[in-house]
Amino acid sequence: MTERVKIFDTTLRDGEQSPGASMNTNEKLRLAIQLEKLGVDVIEAGFPAASEGDLEAVTKIAQRLEATEIAGLARTNKEDIDLAWSAVQHAAKPRIHTFIATSDLHLKYKLKMSRDEVLNAAVEAVRYAKTFTENVEFSAEDGSRSDRDYLCKVFGAAIEAGATTINLPDTVGYAIPKEFEEMVRYVIAHTPNMHKATLSVHCHNDLGLATANTVAAINAGARQAEVTINGIGERAGNTSMEEVVMALHTRNNLMPFETGIRTEHIYPTSRLVSMITGIMVQPNKAIVGANAFAHEAGIHQDGVLKNPMTYEIMKPETIGLSKNQLVLGKHSGRHALHTHLKQLGYDLSDEELKTVFKQFKALADRKKHVMDEDLEALVTEGVLRSSEVFKLEYLHVTCGTTVMPMASVKLSINDRSVKGANYGNGPIDSAFNTIAQLTGTGAELLRFTVSALTGGTDAQGEVTVRLRENGLVALGRGSDPDIITASAKAYVNGLNRLEYLKAHPVKASQTL
Repeated sequence: MTERVKIFDTTLRDGEQSPGASMNTNEKLRLAIQLEKLGVDVIEAGFPAASEGDLEAVTKIAQRLEATEIAGLARTNKEDIDLAWSAVQHAAKPRIHTFIATSDLHLKYKLKMSRDEVLNAAVEAVRYAKTFTENVEFSAEDGSRSDRDYLCKVFGAAIEAGATTINLPDTVGYAIPKEFEEMVRYVIAHTPNMHKATLSVHCHNDLGLATANTVAAINAGARQAEVTINGIGERAGNTSMEEVVMALHTRNNLMPFETGIRTEHIYPTSRLVSMITGIMVQPNKAIVGANAFAHEAGIHQDGVLKNPMTYEIMKPETIGLSKNQLVLGKHSGRHALHTHLKQLGYDLSDEELKTVFKQFKALADRKKHVMDEDLEALVTEGVLRSSEVFKLEYLHVTCGTTVMPMASVKLSINDRSVKGANYGNGPIDSAFNTIAQLTGTGAELLRFTVSALTGGTDAQGEVTVRLRENGLVALGRGSDPDIITASAKAYVNGLNRLEYLKAHPVKASQTL
């Protein structure tokens, strides 16, 4: 008989802990709406005690979504739990997720608490959370490196206090699949009243084993998987949602489990996360990478032409990749654009559609065919970036073999126009120098990456930058058929993200 595995998505919380991957409230809300469409069971919308921005985002997501469980993370103290509840109480299905470390290493060096003190803190936190909602999850941070018997004791006490979900995290990605599977079986067998709660797992990818550990845990009896889209997250990232879901889907003969994920929305959701965070998906990434369904070797191409299953273990359409893409051009109308955007997962308001349509027409006049990737870039540029401090209004660059590169820039800073010019070693350097001069930023450019969104010489260029200022790190992303303009957009976007981080300082450390 097929058993159900819950998918707990923490892209908006743990995923946002990727260096520079901060999202503003509007971006989080749009992604949450897409996650509900994808069919995830639980969305961990954030850590309300971490910042005012997180509190606002979790509240708005809880108010907006209609069916998905919305979880707020909290440490084992009343202040965190109060803030978590104030945010998630608006949800149709609210959940409070409280955690504390259980490994002796964390107890000694981080918490400076005894085992009994940690156990009591866990029990008190669960009991307090239970006064607000029946839906309480308890996590044992660094659980995979905890003493098994002590871990079971803490879990048992948490269940007795009212926890309905118990989470076993591999916080630092240290576990090996066989070892982790054995640990899950041990926890199930030795935790008092384990049958009264759902066992969840939350794995990190430091050894590249997050998906393998999660699948092993499901085989051992875990019935909730905590994951992120594209596997983003702290350090080497989290378990990839698409990998776990498609592993269960593709190998259902050996793993008779089902999820509520609508797999045809996987690829659009992956693209949306990449667009919002500026973190590009590596080409050879499983399931959603650009090369996942590409075949270059002659033998492979011959086999696929005769029967796709010779080298493809799943159909591209299953994850939302269509072979029959509608290509839009300058003669396409507003209705065609609206319809195609809805197919891509963007349900825009009339005002948002008006903004994107104007940009679409301008782009269509510059290139013959507008592809899906181009449209996604337009949505990101025109809709997802709202209430920004800096906006690029004008850019003119002079460069060549016989002239000193110079850039003239006009910016809007808090709706006030400023302009200036400066020199540089090249056109992009001069543009960056001018923008830095106008904004007064002291940000350091850590990384600069250029790629093409589509094929052809008229393809839009996509630029990603990483900036650092006063210990804050932010990613910036920009796209345009002109690579210099794309670079300027990326730099301005990165500066805006830095401003967001300054305005929403993180008050508390967060990890699992």
